[in-house]
Amino acid sequence: MQRYRHWYAKLLRLYSKPYYERFGEGMGQTFNDLLRERAEKERGLFGCALWMFVDTSAGIIRENMSFIIKQNITKRLSVWAAAVALILMVPLVAMQFTNEVVWDETDFIVAGVLLFGTGLAYELVARKGGTIAYRSAVSVALAAALLLVWMHLAVATEDDSPGLLLFGVLVVGIIGAIIARFRPHGMARALFATALAQALAAVIAMIAWEQYFEVLILNGFFIALWVGSALLFRRAARKHS
Repeated sequence: MQRYRHWYAKLLRLYSKPYYERFGEGMGQTFNDLLRERAEKERGLFGCALWMFVDTSAGIIRENMSFIIKQNITKRLSVWAAAVALILMVPLVAMQFTNEVVWDETDFIVAGVLLFGTGLAYELVARKGGTIAYRSAVSVALAAALLLVWMHLAVATEDDSPGLLLFGVLVVGIIGAIIARFRPHGMARALFATALAQALAAVIAMIAWEQYFEVLILNGFFIALWVGSALLFRRAARKHS
């Protein structure tokens, strides 16, 4: 029960600061009361805790979207939407002049969601730090994640083993960011951990598929991006201190 309380308290920190200061304590107490009630009835805690985590996560997304609108970020999101539209015009125009570019509706939808989702994530995370170093670190990390997903989708095959490795790298980064609550010092450690996960994935790939040079060059590029982002976060943490 104590472990569930600890993680739920960290999850609540993802709410915007005004919302958390107003409702965070009450929500945490409600969560504790529900767990205690189920424990007294000798009923399982995992299902209740999981449902509360999912429900609260959905609430965090809704509230943060509302906070974005209240903070007049809609103009910047419009700029992101326009930029995405311009980028997607490139393959659309290329299809008219060459047969080498073949995209269907699904490709355009997935690309649009990835690009706009990256822009939205930037607006949500970058606002938590006001320094140039912090925003630059967020930009590098999101660019690395976007490239990693995009490259995997471009070369995906029936054998999805490489995809599972890449998915594991992203999971390490996401979980690390949540634990750090997007604070600069914690984010630096999360990105160093992501770089380590990328290196481990590279070693596994070289052993499994015996493609040393290509795997080393490609994963070395992403490791450099993760480490670069971590160093920028560390610099932002020093300025914050």
